[in-house]
Amino acid sequence: MPEFKGTTICAVKKDGKTAIAGDGQVTMGESIVFKNNAVKVRRIYGGKVVLGFAGSVSDAFSLSEKFEGMLNKFSGNLMRSAVELAELWRNDKLPRRLEAMMIVADKDQLLIVSGSGEVIEPDGGVCAIGSGGNYALAAARALIQETQFPAEEIAFKALKIASEICVFTNDHITVEVV
Repeated sequence: MPEFKGTTICAVKKDGKTAIAGDGQVTMGESIVFKNNAVKVRRIYGGKVVLGFAGSVSDAFSLSEKFEGMLNKFSGNLMRSAVELAELWRNDKLPRRLEAMMIVADKDQLLIVSGSGEVIEPDGGVCAIGSGGNYALAAARALIQETQFPAEEIAFKALKIASEICVFTNDHITVEVV
């Protein structure tokens, strides 16, 4: 059975705002665009946290639900929620690793959280995940260094550039800012 995968997410933190952008493509296997207008970036925890996911769609939903549960448990503390979620894998309280990653942000922090128990705070306020992640990351780094664009515009433009290079990324882009 082919796996459904959500693809590219990019985040930019600049001037006190963080924007997370995601494309809309869901791919089945290696050669079929199953959906082109999926929304992989959403607000959670009363709109105070933005989350974007990439990877196996079912695993991404499971990972985001588990993270949201931790946010509720730890009163919206982003870092504590991410670390406690990672501890579930480290202590073998979850039966398997999830083939998905998320970028999560609140007004203060930006983190990458993997379905294997990793939590990473990216350098320079820019990060990207998914099949087009390296393209989006390179574009976002160049834009943040060489332009005066705000975070939202950099994240959008980085995804647009990735969509022109990566066959697993499209230009149906959703952006949320926190």
